[in-house]
Amino acid sequence: MPRTTRFALAAGLALGLAAAAAPAVPGLSAGMAAASAPQARQWESASGSATAVIKNTAGRVLGTVRVERYDAKKSRVSVSVRGLTPGFHGFHVHAAGVCDARSVDRATGSAFSSAGSHLGPGEHGDGAGDMPPLLVAADGTASASFVTDRFTLEQLGDANGSAFVVHAGPDNFAHIPDRYFHRPDATGATGPDATTRKTGDAGARIGCGVVKVHA
Repeated sequence: MPRTTRFALAAGLALGLAAAAAPAVPGLSAGMAAASAPQARQWESASGSATAVIKNTAGRVLGTVRVERYDAKKSRVSVSVRGLTPGFHGFHVHAAGVCDARSVDRATGSAFSSAGSHLGPGEHGDGAGDMPPLLVAADGTASASFVTDRFTLEQLGDANGSAFVVHAGPDNFAHIPDRYFHRPDATGATGPDATTRKTGDAGARIGCGVVKVHA
């Protein structure tokens, strides 16, 4: 056996014996596991959460939303609702933490106008408050969980607060392909009209929940 190979084997054996003889260090294994799993480390080092109870205009609870810090720039959103009509429903974060069912939008007749517009910045479809729609099953229930970098817990808990809103209809995210031409609207636009740009034609706000941020 070449001399260099014998030296390498001896050195490796010595290191192995030293590691076996060394006293166990509390937390070492956990630390090594965390180092090999960056995603797990993100969850362990992250702190803080936010919750919201979504209610309809009659005050009946439709479900809950929980937001957890995923890492420095991302949040995990988990939502569970019931008592909705089957199909897709628009699901957004609005910029004011007030859910008053008596506050009706004069332009659309929708309740919960108190929640204000979508959380910004960005136009509808690309705004911070735009989230994946909820797909409600035949039994009226829906649940979803996703990670987003469009807002943080700090933004949800700013001076104005924020609210999660569920809409009556599906959200097209203001997407109208160029091939679907229509005559210019009142503003002269030939693309998405004002209603589509505002809510993605998702219809009335049927559920609202004020966000509460927890340390």
